[in-house]
Amino acid sequence: MAESPRRAAGRRLLLPLLCLFFQGATAILFAVFVRYNHETDAALWHWGNHSNAANEFYFRYPSFQDVHVMIFVGFGFLMAFLQRYGFSSVGFTFFLAAFALQWSTLIQGFLHAFHGGHIHVGVESMINADFCAGAVLISFGAILGKTGPAQLLLMALLEVVLFGVNEFVLLSLLGVRVWAGLGVGWSVPGWGLLSSSVPPPQVRDAGGSMTIHTFGAYFGLVLSRVLYRPRLEKSKHRQGSVYHSDLFAMIGTIFLWIFWPSFNSAPTSLGDGQHRTALNTYYSLTASTLSTFALSALVSRDGRLDMVHIQNAALAGGVVVGTSSEMMLTPFGALAAGFLAGTVSTLGYKFFTPILESKFKVQDTCGVHNLHGMPGILGALLGVLVAGLATHEAYGDGLENVFPLIAEGQRSATSQAMHQLFGLFVTLMFASVGGGLGGLLLKLPCLDYPSDSQCYEDQVYWEVPGEHEDTAQEPLRVEEPDTQA
Repeated sequence: MAESPRRAAGRRLLLPLLCLFFQGATAILFAVFVRYNHETDAALWHWGNHSNAANEFYFRYPSFQDVHVMIFVGFGFLMAFLQRYGFSSVGFTFFLAAFALQWSTLIQGFLHAFHGGHIHVGVESMINADFCAGAVLISFGAILGKTGPAQLLLMALLEVVLFGVNEFVLLSLLGVRVWAGLGVGWSVPGWGLLSSSVPPPQVRDAGGSMTIHTFGAYFGLVLSRVLYRPRLEKSKHRQGSVYHSDLFAMIGTIFLWIFWPSFNSAPTSLGDGQHRTALNTYYSLTASTLSTFALSALVSRDGRLDMVHIQNAALAGGVVVGTSSEMMLTPFGALAAGFLAGTVSTLGYKFFTPILESKFKVQDTCGVHNLHGMPGILGALLGVLVAGLATHEAYGDGLENVFPLIAEGQRSATSQAMHQLFGLFVTLMFASVGGGLGGLLLKLPCLDYPSDSQCYEDQVYWEVPGEHEDTAQEPLRVEEPDTQA
């Protein structure tokens, strides 16, 4: 059935109206609330008579650049493996990340950097916004090819809010409010939700095994379950890759692999903590790569490598040490963790992904459960283990930078480990509930989405020149979308 004029007009107007509305609302909020922080404001910086070389920009911006490349180039090209969805993979990544950076600046600012009635921004807020965008793009990977840009924009709107709240609970509230009501944990005298003072982090998660990877993966997986399409086999011929699309995806993999040490170390304390985080991530990635090649050849019938495994599972080493990378994991621990993550991820692609769809009705396009979900949970559990082993002897004076509450005697290593574990449960709860709410939001009948027979097809939303001239001779016939069960 050809597309109705009414539906074509709705498609033409819906995305522009949403973009203009959200951009206008964000601009107004920026005008009212967002200000430069003391290291960015001309008057405040020079009034303090600081040396320009001491500005945090020079210490953080190189890491920010690396993280920024990962978000826009790494994630975009990693998802370009579908044979006829390259424009959408790279283009919608660009689109979602640009919106998420603005929206997360506001949400994270209200929660973490709201002082004197204003949100104060600098290079750290840019890094944190990129992290939030990363979680959104992970979720995008689970529903890649099955949603329209208007749906994706609303997904980002909701997910950024829940990401910020989950992060705030883990880093600032857990133990102060949640566990205080249970008669355990600790409290900071005189600190409350309205206080401008910032307590020490309750849960350590520098590289985001929990807050970014686990949250983004399970938000996207639950969202995919709610949006389950029982007749998606109508687009099965487009779900595969071709030679050049897999090659483009490998470009994304290489960018992510190279810059992942910066991703994990960007928010950590300058000095030994940042140095150690980069080193642990570096070794973990090398081990996950070796284990991926080994397992990929081992589980195939003829011993040949599967490019899907190499593109994704080789990166699991970066995910698994996200939480513990700033801790005294040791180089051996980093290698062991990376090898385990690569193994679990490869086996997940081979055996668990088909079960996920057939038994649990979760259509995970990019396999985010294997790259981000399971390694994220493993990374959180590794953080529990390493935190529980923290001692003054192992860390010396550096204990104050990694575990300040243990150093101050306000919390034991065992208590810190329990907080880490509880943080994982909180993250899974936020992700699951949020994904369910997101699915209900994206099923609104006024939103545009591709029909079952037109999923994974660029021509639904893009003008595609050259490569598809053979199909462009006839206008694409877009069916009315099937009801999403």
